[in-house]
Amino acid sequence: MNPTPAGADGDGRRRARPCSSQTRTAEVPVELAVLIGLQASGKSTFCRTALAEGRAVVSKDDFRNARHRQLRQMLLVGEALAAGCSVVVDNTNPSPAQWRPLIEAAREHGARVVGYWFPPDPAGSAARNAARDDRTRVPDAGLRAVLRELRRPRRADGFDRLYTVGFDGAGGFLVEALDDEE
Repeated sequence: MNPTPAGADGDGRRRARPCSSQTRTAEVPVELAVLIGLQASGKSTFCRTALAEGRAVVSKDDFRNARHRQLRQMLLVGEALAAGCSVVVDNTNPSPAQWRPLIEAAREHGARVVGYWFPPDPAGSAARNAARDDRTRVPDAGLRAVLRELRRPRRADGFDRLYTVGFDGAGGFLVEALDDEE
């Protein structure tokens, strides 16, 4: 039995959850997917159900106690892209300050950049957050801080494609192309 937890290196440090060999073929373009939205907006569930298969998943939630979470995230994203793997960045990514370095890393590796915008629903996020266990619950002040910083992405920010993601009312998600004119 392997004593190393899934997603951890032998030294216990978190790494990107790996992509499959499928994503390393010439027929499948390398892509960086950036999730953008409040905590408890459905990003991780959407990632797990719609995007994770065949992509490396990088989430700061996987290394909560790291001192340099942004640096570690960028290292993992860069390593996966350099290996020819598509990547999903599953964080709040509320503004250009967070997504600009990701877009630059994707461009350095010739990857397309796709943004998934989860429009804010502060009351819904607060209710879902309150239902979380103590380990995953975000302090209310954290929700408010991200809400203050949250900005809707635009193609002019460097995204090749943008989508809006919302709940479909039946336990799944509704994904629509984001119109830049909104």
